[in-house]
Amino acid sequence: QVQLVESGGGLVRPGGSLTLSCAASGFDFGFYAMKWIRQAPGRSDFEWVASVGNNGDNRHYADRVKGRFTIARDNVKKLLSLQMDSLTPGDTGRYFCVIAQDREPRSQGTQVTVSV
Repeated sequence: QVQLVESGGGLVRPGGSLTLSCAASGFDFGFYAMKWIRQAPGRSDFEWVASVGNNGDNRHYADRVKGRFTIARDNVKKLLSLQMDSLTPGDTGRYFCVIAQDREPRSQGTQVTVSV
């Protein structure tokens, strides 16, 4: 059974940084491309943030986060991460790690709030 558990969210001031982590289990993590998606406050849909190929290559970012966020993975530890720098209030939302081919998350996500 696929299990994805996100952590690392919190309250941060504009310009600050956070590192999100996702622990994966129950499937062959190293076989799948992965992505981070975000659900903005008051929205029911999800916004793609970043994705990474199964080997850690082929990293892609939404224009909104390009140059500020870095996605990475450790296939030995079965961890996906998202380093978030220069955060703005527009980055506020609930972040989910998702198998790239999935449309919606299977997990609870982690809340990121950027505010003064």
